[in-house]
Amino acid sequence: MYAEDEDKNVDFIKRAYAHKIATVLILHGLYAPGAPERVFKPKEFPGMWPGPPLSALDPERSAQYFRELMGKLEANGIVLAGLELENEINMAGNNPDFRLPGEGRVLGLADLTHDPEGQQVAKGYLQYLKVLGVLKDVRDHAKLNGHAPLLPTSLVDIEQEGPWPTPKPYDGVSVGATIAFFRAHGLDQLVDAYNLHTYPWGDHPGDKTSAIHRLRRLEALVDPICVPGGKPCWITEWGFAYAGKSCSAPEDNAHALLVQEMIGDFARLAEEGRLAGLIYYSWTGDTQFDVERCGSLADAGRRALSPF
Repeated sequence: MYAEDEDKNVDFIKRAYAHKIATVLILHGLYAPGAPERVFKPKEFPGMWPGPPLSALDPERSAQYFRELMGKLEANGIVLAGLELENEINMAGNNPDFRLPGEGRVLGLADLTHDPEGQQVAKGYLQYLKVLGVLKDVRDHAKLNGHAPLLPTSLVDIEQEGPWPTPKPYDGVSVGATIAFFRAHGLDQLVDAYNLHTYPWGDHPGDKTSAIHRLRRLEALVDPICVPGGKPCWITEWGFAYAGKSCSAPEDNAHALLVQEMIGDFARLAEEGRLAGLIYYSWTGDTQFDVERCGSLADAGRRALSPF
């Protein structure tokens, strides 16, 4: 939720809550007045969104906004399912502290200290943690939402450092390096869990070898971060794309099988106490990712919504 969209989003949250649907609310901090802004250039850099750099976040202005918003939610009796601050800031798309064009690489932990671009990203990370701290304070003092799980920014599932496997005109920071940097600067005292996004490969539904490859990729993302006895993970975006736009039964069946396979992998992580939240992401109106297919909820959507 952006501050300028507050009223319509609060109205949506109220209507959903009336239908017994709780919200995991993604918040964005406010910036210092006059902060520089990245210009949106969709032809040159598609998906690289405009806005100020994270290093210009203003903790005091953000705190006032968070308090006012929490007051509105609580005045309406709304209990949130969770709170997140920012979205996918380990990649240039949502973090204007990265240069554009970039060098086509994934930065590691040492780069956040020694590399010029990495140092700028690190400044934004540190400012982000200050704003996360004021959000925690607002959450802690809330009457209805004092125990709502607080999550840090979601992270794009970038594991390999160095050049991108497929060349890209922008840069990122690996999940491992981002979490390590955050933890070194107090993350674990602020949040209840870590927060990941992943979109598994959707090849060969029902094939044992392909299912093993999907599991291994999930383990490579989760195992270094969400360890037994430590903080759990939430996966706040996951899903599979549909290959076609038609409502073909074979494709719908294959899609449902993929979802069921992955839920089995997620269930094991949940049983181990390493996965505490899971959100299948349906992009409304997007024929590739919307689980509302041809006027009804697809079988994949029903399986994604079913309890383990």
